[in-house]
Amino acid sequence: MTQLRSRQPASVLDHFFRITERGSSLGREVRGGITTFVAMSYIVLLNPLILGASADITGAELTTAEITTATALAAGVMTVLMGLVGNAPLAMAAGLGVNGVVAFQMAPAMTWAQAFGLVVLEGVCIVVMAASGVRERIINAIPEPLKIAITVGIGLYIALVGLVSAGFVTRTPDAAGSAVPVRMGVDGHLSGWPIAIFCLGLLLMIVLMARGVPGAVLISIVGATTVAVVVNAVFDVSGWGLVTPTLPSSVVSSPDFGLLGRVDLFGGFVSAGVVAATVFLFTLVLSGFFDAMGTITSVSDEAGLTRDGKVEGMGRILVVDGAGAIAGGVTGSAPNTVFLESAAGVGEGARTGLASVVTGGLFLVALLFTPLATVVPAQAAAPALVVIGGLMMTQIRRIPWQETDYTIPVFLTIAIIPFTYSITNGIGAGLVSYVVLRVCKGRWPGWLMTGLALMFAVYFGVDLISGR
Repeated sequence: MTQLRSRQPASVLDHFFRITERGSSLGREVRGGITTFVAMSYIVLLNPLILGASADITGAELTTAEITTATALAAGVMTVLMGLVGNAPLAMAAGLGVNGVVAFQMAPAMTWAQAFGLVVLEGVCIVVMAASGVRERIINAIPEPLKIAITVGIGLYIALVGLVSAGFVTRTPDAAGSAVPVRMGVDGHLSGWPIAIFCLGLLLMIVLMARGVPGAVLISIVGATTVAVVVNAVFDVSGWGLVTPTLPSSVVSSPDFGLLGRVDLFGGFVSAGVVAATVFLFTLVLSGFFDAMGTITSVSDEAGLTRDGKVEGMGRILVVDGAGAIAGGVTGSAPNTVFLESAAGVGEGARTGLASVVTGGLFLVALLFTPLATVVPAQAAAPALVVIGGLMMTQIRRIPWQETDYTIPVFLTIAIIPFTYSITNGIGAGLVSYVVLRVCKGRWPGWLMTGLALMFAVYFGVDLISGR
């Protein structure tokens, strides 16, 4: 009887999340969830820096405390919801890039409440499209080679993000007059303890994964962080970037829910004007729609959750993703979307929504223990992005390069995603070029693909339409 009772909770979890069915285990799901949280916990620090760097039309600025609380709250709730409803190892948080749109384009033209109101409307639009099945039909209409190209492009993208966040690759200050726009290290050479920590963590991760050591990603991140804390304490190192690996003086901090519910749904159309506000809303919807589509497809494929090019449970996943934008507006954290760093947990073995529940739970815990999330430097977490990006690149072998309908569109998708730091831009370039090629060769691509291409043509010319 005792043995039966001890097995019952595990059996319930196994049945609900289909852990065994997907070839995973409780330990792998927990490790994957923790790894994803560690890899993306930087958003709790980065989002306040971005939203806090701008003022709205009245000159009002958001405080770090309230943005930090909003960021952790939305990420925690939506990631848990993704795990329970979507049963996928996909974590959510305030989207990078789109939060810059909110801060630097929308806020100066309206109040913060009005900007977050447009974010809520974006989420409503995406949820309606997801619930009606339109969003899933659009995703299924995209040819398989382009979907694979999106995965490969995102692999390059997250690897580049990891290299840049670690300082291994930096932007050339005078890129306009330089032979290259980026360079290795700060001055063309690798130097300093932070880079050494990154290299150590990367090599450790590669070796552990090659030897099939369980928990390789998490072990490497924790190990590199430990070394970083010791090195920083002994040598007083500078150049860590956003997070300096020091033990916090205080473990607990009080959350500030000041932004919760501060939303004005339609005021932005008055403050910024109907045309400008509509363009803002269009940009949010398009970016949220296709950024998430690319991430969900690629991470799910890496987790083995696709069948015949279709993601298992895509309808539910898309509804939760759309709800993430609504939650981002209501909490004041910017639109929440699926994070690429989910791939780090997948690389650790996560295959079900239980990993997301673990990740989301840690974000909720971070509401009270935010100082602990500030210990892991980018140099310790970035190796996970580089390694997982490399693994995602292996999908390139499935692309039919010999088919001329796909050669250039696939290349543009793969290249433009990392080169422009935008998943949406890469998807748009691939779709537009594919449709143009099909039409020029006398092959009708279908109304849905043609409509998507026209929509992206408008997206790329949005500055002309808005007069900016």
